[in-house]
Amino acid sequence: MQSIIWDWNGTLLNDLDFCISTINVLLKKRQLDILDRFSYKEVFSFPVKDYYEAIGFDFSKEDFSIPAREFIDLYNSGVPRCNLHDAAIEVLEHFKNMGLRQFVLSAMQQDMLEKTLEHQNILHYFKGVAGLNDHYAVSKIERGEQLIRRYSINKAEATIIGDTNHDFEVAQQLEIDCILVADGHQSVERLEATGAKVIEELQQLKTLPI
Repeated sequence: MQSIIWDWNGTLLNDLDFCISTINVLLKKRQLDILDRFSYKEVFSFPVKDYYEAIGFDFSKEDFSIPAREFIDLYNSGVPRCNLHDAAIEVLEHFKNMGLRQFVLSAMQQDMLEKTLEHQNILHYFKGVAGLNDHYAVSKIERGEQLIRRYSINKAEATIIGDTNHDFEVAQQLEIDCILVADGHQSVERLEATGAKVIEELQQLKTLPI
C-alpha cells in the first residue's frame, strides 16, 4: 500500500516566521546579528547545533543545551498560534481519499508533536506519528526506521515529503523517494541542490503521481 511520510515543521505547519522571531530573541540576548527570512533560509540546517554555531553562538562560552532549551520553551509556548499551510488540509484529504496511509516523521519532541497535531485537528489523518525523544533535533533516521518496521511500510511504495535538505538525507538513508516543498525553512536553491523533486507549494502535490 502507498504511504506518505510527512515532515511537520515548515511542511504542513507554517511556522517559518515564528521560528525566525524566536531565534532572534536568543540572538538579541547575546548581542548577535538577527536573521531575516532570506538569511534564515540560507543557514538553517540539521543538526541544529551546527546551525546555531553558523549564526554566531559560541559553545565555548555556554553549553548548547542552554540556547536549545530557551528556544524550545519559547517555541512550545507560542506554536499553538501557528497555522497550517493553506493547502494542508486539502492535500491530506486528497491522499486520504486516494486510500494512502499517512504518517508524520518529525524532529519535534514526541509529546509536543502529538499535542500540536491534535491542536490543529489533523491527528486523525495519520496512521502513525514519530517524533524525537529529546529537544536537540539531531536526526530523524532512527525514528524513521522504527516507523517503517512498526507499520510494515513498503519503502518502494513510500514517499517522504519535507522542506529541508535533511529530509532528503533521511529519505536517502531510508531508501525512500522524496519530494521537497520550497515553502518552509530552506530556500528553493538549497533544496534543488539535493537533486530531489522540488515543488513551490503543497497544492502541487495533487497533480503529481505518488
